Amino acid sequence: MIKRTLYFGNPAYLRLKDKQLSAEITAGGETQVKTIPVEDIGIIVIDHPQITLTSGLLQLLQEEDVGLITCDYRHMPQSLLLPIEGNKTQQERYENQIQASEPLKKQLWAQTITQKIKNQAAMLQRFGLNADYLMPLYRNVKSGDSDNCESTAASYYWRTFFGHINGFRREKEGPPPNNYLNYGYSILRGTMARSLVCSGLLPTLGIFHKNRYNAFCLADDLMEPYRPLVDEVVYNMVKKDGLADTLEKEHKRVLLGIPALDVSIGGETSPLMVATQRTANSLVKCFMGEQRKLLYPEL
Repeated sequence: MIKRTLYFGNPAYLRLKDKQLSAEITAGGETQVKTIPVEDIGIIVIDHPQITLTSGLLQLLQEEDVGLITCDYRHMPQSLLLPIEGNKTQQERYENQIQASEPLKKQLWAQTITQKIKNQAAMLQRFGLNADYLMPLYRNVKSGDSDNCESTAASYYWRTFFGHINGFRREKEGPPPNNYLNYGYSILRGTMARSLVCSGLLPTLGIFHKNRYNAFCLADDLMEPYRPLVDEVVYNMVKKDGLADTLEKEHKRVLLGIPALDVSIGGETSPLMVATQRTANSLVKCFMGEQRKLLYPEL
């Protein structure tokens, strides 16, 4: 069963009642009470300063591996709370992850970038755009992406994909639709981080990304081939309703549906939240020497 993503953007009191999340939500001067079994929840997004969560609820959310995302004053995802213990054989998996050789990590990164560029090419073709420039790039990614094919591909991809938006550049603090992309990627990142913890891996220890201030380097690594799926959602939103400087609730509602997107891996289709779990589990097997290939979405 696909886990649900819940968004709270109004003053609310969230507590635990009979293993269910009970939410007293105040909006328009009225208070409503809604409940949902905690076991059905995958991610919760908290986007209002007047939201209270009880410690009992927090405890069960962590026991059920629920990712809790909080937003900043700009209503953009800012932090992610995940359980410390996510798997019964966690110590063994940590050890395999820490001891992974550099050649193995470089090979896994090459696989990651190959699939990312391949998915970018497929996304361009899906919208009738020219992807010829990307073909030789994803076919010639070397170990560790030593030729920096990822950056070369990104420059062409963004210029082509959002070519109808005058002067668009992919910059985190840039003008729309960068704000749409930032929000969507944050949801994707939280979903991937949750899957890594559930698989007994350290989301901080990446195979490529290294940053002393980044607690989710491995999530940033493995989410790369999934990014074009977010790009497609944003493209369709902009095409349908135009650009907005500020994301409204309707925009967020669409982006919060990212964990439920249909994703194909090895000919099997499943929700994205399930697919990220398959990707994380495949990395565990690579670290353990049981297989050599990561499972990634195919567009």
